[in-house]
Amino acid sequence: METTVTKVNKEEAWELRHKVMWPDKDLDYIKLEDDDVGIHFGLFKENILISVISLFISNEEGQFRKFATLQQEQGKGYGSMLLDYVIKEARNRGVKRIWCNARENKVNFYKKFGLQESNYGFTKGGRFYVIMEKDV
Repeated sequence: METTVTKVNKEEAWELRHKVMWPDKDLDYIKLEDDDVGIHFGLFKENILISVISLFISNEEGQFRKFATLQQEQGKGYGSMLLDYVIKEARNRGVKRIWCNARENKVNFYKKFGLQESNYGFTKGGRFYVIMEKDV
């Protein structure tokens, strides 16, 4: 099974985000104010976009956001491949610390990549999130 990770445009990221994360909301709901300055990455399987993640770098910090993998492709390692790629890419771009807002049920997934829970959390759209981070 051939997979490739490459940069994608924000519109491609929006389409997959919408389908996976908030299909019942308007497309605008999944757009971020700073999507224009983000670096959007996609994992393609047999030339089909199945996973996306967006990286935002400010100073020496990187935040990854809107990490989405097609439901039928989850649990097969594709998201892990994409996140691993993005963490390396962030390091190559001079990022010293990377972080994300993790859904509570995904904390253990991010721990596999060395991210640790911070003491900060919040609720959005009825879901609880915890901020996770690591030095890279």
